[in-house]
Amino acid sequence: MEMDITQRLERRLGRLHARQRLGIEQDHEAQVFGQGIGFFHLENWYSVHSFIRNSLRLAGLYGRGRRNALDIRVRHNHVNLPGLPEAFDGFTLLQLSDLHLDRHPDGEHAIIRSLMELDYDACVLTGDYRFRSFGPWEAALEGMERVRAHLKAPVYGVLGNHDSIRMVPGLEAMGIRMLLNESVTLERDGALIHLAGVDDAHFYRVDNMEKAAQQVPHDGISILLSHTPEIYRQAAHADFNLMLCGHTHGGQICLPGGYPVTLDARCPRHLGKGPWHHHNMMGYTSTGAGTAVVGVRLNCPPEITLHHLHAAQ
Repeated sequence: MEMDITQRLERRLGRLHARQRLGIEQDHEAQVFGQGIGFFHLENWYSVHSFIRNSLRLAGLYGRGRRNALDIRVRHNHVNLPGLPEAFDGFTLLQLSDLHLDRHPDGEHAIIRSLMELDYDACVLTGDYRFRSFGPWEAALEGMERVRAHLKAPVYGVLGNHDSIRMVPGLEAMGIRMLLNESVTLERDGALIHLAGVDDAHFYRVDNMEKAAQQVPHDGISILLSHTPEIYRQAAHADFNLMLCGHTHGGQICLPGGYPVTLDARCPRHLGKGPWHHHNMMGYTSTGAGTAVVGVRLNCPPEITLHHLHAAQ
């Protein structure tokens, strides 16, 4: 089974990308289980998880945080793009990020409920389908298949730092076109825009901006999917018009006013959630629909996002 997946990935992605990603995953699992320096990462240090949960219970905040985590908001982000073809004026992308589908069944049900009766033209997924960053991934795929049944085609996605490259064949079998340092062209009434995606740039660092942008014409309207906002500089200087990402959870547990305690990302805090821009590129960082570390949210609601594209006047 493992050899079959490896061979399929090598045919799909090329030998170097597949072997590199698989090798780093194996090294990571060795670190998690005490054979390397990465053991004390917060997401893998489960005694800290218990400490956070117990602290929130003592403060009387745990129950509220659990309810908040299931109260998924539908956000609308209007993006004015100079040069957007008239045929794409009003084109809407649904973005789902950081689902962590094997975390708890209540979270999956809340995500599915939030998708009902939404109107959009394409769906993009910006990574982290699995809860843990190591170990079995089959439950996350099963959850994603149930969510996929409620999504309208076409659906495109990238991997996050919690995801295994071994999930790619299963994701694509359910009709999700994964963009791993690749791009596709979207056509509407003869007009074109370009959608690119990079592999995880946060932990695995196997993103390849040059390869992702290789087939994108310099004067074309282009959108980049990245799990993390950390590569915002590279994306802007690669002439992408819009970058959609997640990873940060907006902090997940924030101080009053929405100020994040931590973002777990190497980027300025203003890129931690919501719309932003860098040079001529627009960007949006989703707070995500799921939770990591502990299943609570404070002062940072979960979201799914509808990005409405408009031709700038």
